[in-house]
Amino acid sequence: MSPAPAEPGRDAIMTVAIIDYGSGNLRSAAKAFAWAAARVDGTPEVVVTSDPDALQRADHIVLPGVGAFADCMAGLRGVDGMREALEHHVIGAGKPFLGICVGMQLMADSGHEHEVTPGLGWLSGRVVALDPASDRDGKRLKIPHMGWNQLAIEKPEHPVLAGVESGSYVYFVHGFHLVANSSGDVKATTDHGQAVTAMVGRDNIVGTQFHPEKSQAPGLRLIGNFLAWRP
Repeated sequence: MSPAPAEPGRDAIMTVAIIDYGSGNLRSAAKAFAWAAARVDGTPEVVVTSDPDALQRADHIVLPGVGAFADCMAGLRGVDGMREALEHHVIGAGKPFLGICVGMQLMADSGHEHEVTPGLGWLSGRVVALDPASDRDGKRLKIPHMGWNQLAIEKPEHPVLAGVESGSYVYFVHGFHLVANSSGDVKATTDHGQAVTAMVGRDNIVGTQFHPEKSQAPGLRLIGNFLAWRP
């Protein structure tokens, strides 16, 4: 399945910046974004950067993340000027933003993993531990939630999910998820003995709990949609 083409008659995307702050599978993310970019009109340049000034030149911004919420937030704060640049370009200038896994979770008000850690506060909600009631066999499901699971896409469908079918399998690795205060911010869920937030979105920001760069055709479709997205 090929990513969606850019809208006709619109300026081509020039650069997508993947933020390097010491957390995230940057190699696989960069490879997947480069693959998708080659199939989008204008062939955006994909750059991995820890330079806040690079966000000035970026049209789209991606924040990956793996590990603990507090560690990732500390890593982001540890890159001089990066948080301020993200606030300026994403919230102030409205550039399209994609958070992946913990990169999505950091958009919340707070993370509750051993301690309460303030997040970016871009999306009202908190990140809490998964607490599945039971699995399909009546036994407690394993935490972290790891492996392939199906998406349940909310209606109306978010543009970044165009062409991704409800029921598609995508790849998860996490023990926490974002509980949004507004159900309208939840764009897709999955089931792991409980309803689990799989994707959130509001205005120019989206985030996936799953890893699109590891999710084969549905993930590459989502990345292509994001690169062509102009909210």
